[in-house]
Amino acid sequence: MSTHAYVVRVAEDPADREACFTVRKEVFVGEQGVPEDIEYDAYDAVAVHVLAVRVDGVPLGTGRLLYGAAAAGKTGGDVTVGSLGRLAVTQAARGLGVGAALVQAIEDAARARGLVAVDLHAQTHALAFYERLGYVAYGPEFPDAGIPHRAMRRVL
Repeated sequence: MSTHAYVVRVAEDPADREACFTVRKEVFVGEQGVPEDIEYDAYDAVAVHVLAVRVDGVPLGTGRLLYGAAAAGKTGGDVTVGSLGRLAVTQAARGLGVGAALVQAIEDAARARGLVAVDLHAQTHALAFYERLGYVAYGPEFPDAGIPHRAMRRVL
């Protein structure tokens, strides 16, 4: 069996959500040193979570979409714009297209909710990745969890 075969889906049940949180803990808390108490937040309860999972069930990546009132604080108050966040791919799955597939799934979820654009806060080392997917940086660099970020937007 190929270890590169995977599916991306909306995380619907508690096991899927737990898999999303496991990936985030591995990447953000374990690799990047983000404090666990700020990695998980109240938005997790209202977000649309997406999950990339290998055909044998191993979780490879995750991301989330905030929309409506939950996204307004991150999008300048514009409720027609969603907020992509917490995009994480396990070290073993990097370079397989998982991140781009997750972004596509989040954008599909945004379109399904009638949103016209998606904003995100990209770690500066990931700017080129998001630019390849059509995102455009705006505003100054800022720290988030001690990591330099830039705001980006893609019109859908």
